Amino acid sequence: MAMQVPLWHHYLRAIRSREAARVQEYQRAEDVLLTVLEHVHTLDPRFLVDYSRDLEAFQFSLRSSDGPLDMEVPLSVEAAALLIEELGDAQTENGPVHCRLGVPRAGSGLEPWMTEDVFTASSEEDSAACLGHIEPSKVLHVLKDRLVAAIVHCKHHGLIAPGSLNMDSLREEELGLSLLVSSGWRSIRFTIVPVVQRKHRMPTLEGAQLMPGFPEGSLKRIMGQGVALVPASAQLWRVSTDHLLTRMLSALGCLQGHRLDSLSLLDRVNHESWRDGGQSPGLSFSHLKTVLLWASVLFPAPEDWAELQGATYRLLVVLLCCLATSNLPHFLHPEWNLLQDTGLDLRALYQRVELFASQPEAALRIHVTHLGRSPPPRLSNGVRALLQLPASDPAYWATAYFDVLLDKFQVFHIQDKDRISAMQSIFHKAKTLGGEDH
Repeated sequence: MAMQVPLWHHYLRAIRSREAARVQEYQRAEDVLLTVLEHVHTLDPRFLVDYSRDLEAFQFSLRSSDGPLDMEVPLSVEAAALLIEELGDAQTENGPVHCRLGVPRAGSGLEPWMTEDVFTASSEEDSAACLGHIEPSKVLHVLKDRLVAAIVHCKHHGLIAPGSLNMDSLREEELGLSLLVSSGWRSIRFTIVPVVQRKHRMPTLEGAQLMPGFPEGSLKRIMGQGVALVPASAQLWRVSTDHLLTRMLSALGCLQGHRLDSLSLLDRVNHESWRDGGQSPGLSFSHLKTVLLWASVLFPAPEDWAELQGATYRLLVVLLCCLATSNLPHFLHPEWNLLQDTGLDLRALYQRVELFASQPEAALRIHVTHLGRSPPPRLSNGVRALLQLPASDPAYWATAYFDVLLDKFQVFHIQDKDRISAMQSIFHKAKTLGGEDH
C-alpha cells in the first residue's frame, strides 16, 4: 500500500504541470471571443457581454478532457419584466419545466424585443395579458448574423489575430451556436448561448442552509445569484443550473483537502482510460462534477479528504453506485437522472470503473519508471449486488452505506466510533438482505 501513494501524487503532479498553460490557452481563446462579442453588442445592444467569467477559467483548469465550453450571452431584458409561462405538459420525466417568455401588454421598455426578428405576436384571443413571445430560435438566428458581421469587422480591423477564428466552424444548433476559437497551438470549441437572467427559488438549497460538506454560509450566497433561462427548443426556454453548480464547486475549493484534486484526477483517468483518449463515448466532466458534489455531502468530515487516494475513492464509490443503478441524481433536482437518455453503455462503463477501483495502478502509470508488479486487486469478489441497494431503498443513500463500500475497497480509515458502528450496522443489514456477492 505504501508504494501506491507516491504514484497517485505523481499522476496528480503531471496533471497540475499543465494547469497554468491550460488556463492561459483558455484565456487567450476567451479574449478573442469577448472581442467579437463586444462588437456584437455595438451592432445590436440587445446582446450584452458577460465579463465575470473567472469561474469558467477555474473550471477549465480542473479538466483534462476536451469538450464544448459554454459562453453565455445575456439578453438586455430581465425575466421579471416578462411573462414566464410554464408549460406543465412540457415537463419531461428527467428535466425542468419548459417555459415561454411572453411580452406583457402592460409592459414598458420592451419595444426592442417586439420586433419580428426575435418576436412572434399572439392573436387577440390567445391571451388577454400577452402580446406575443420571444422565441429562442429567432434569437439564435439573429445572434448568428451579428456574430458573422462582428467576426468580419474584427478581422478587417486587426482586432483579432489571423487564424484565431474560422468562420466555417460557426454552426447554428438547436440550443446554441458552436464556434471553434484558436488559442495558439490548440483550438477550443465554445457553445454560445443566449440567456435571460431570472431570480428562481431552489428548494433543495433553501432546505439545506447548513448542508454538510460546504463552507458555512456559502450556499445562501450562491442561492442569491439567480439562474439563467436558456433555449430548450425552437420556442421554449428552460432553467439552467450550470452556473450554480460551478459556484458550488468553487466553494469546495475553499476547504482543506483533496476534493478538487480527486475530481481532476478522475477526469484525467476518464479521458485517458475509460474513454480511450477521448475517442469513445463516456462520462462528461459535468457527470464527474455532480459525483463530487454528492460525495462532499455524503462525506462531510475533513478526514475523508485529507489524503489523495482516499479522497478519490470517495468519488469512486458514489460513481460506481450510480452506474450500477443507472441513476446519477442531479444535485439540485434529485428526481432528474443525468444518466438517462445518454445512449451510454452503462454496463461496460461500470466494468471499466470497477476495474480501475479494484486495481488502479495500471491507469496511474505515466512513465516507464512506474512499471513493476501491481498489488493484488482490492476486491476479492464483486460489489455489484451491494451497489444495487439504493435503487430498492433510498435510505441506503447515506454515509454509512458508502462507508461499507470504502471498506470493501480497503480505504476506510476513519477512527470515529459512531461512524464505524453505523457502517457495521449497515453492513450486517446488507448481508442479511443478500446485498453482498459471494
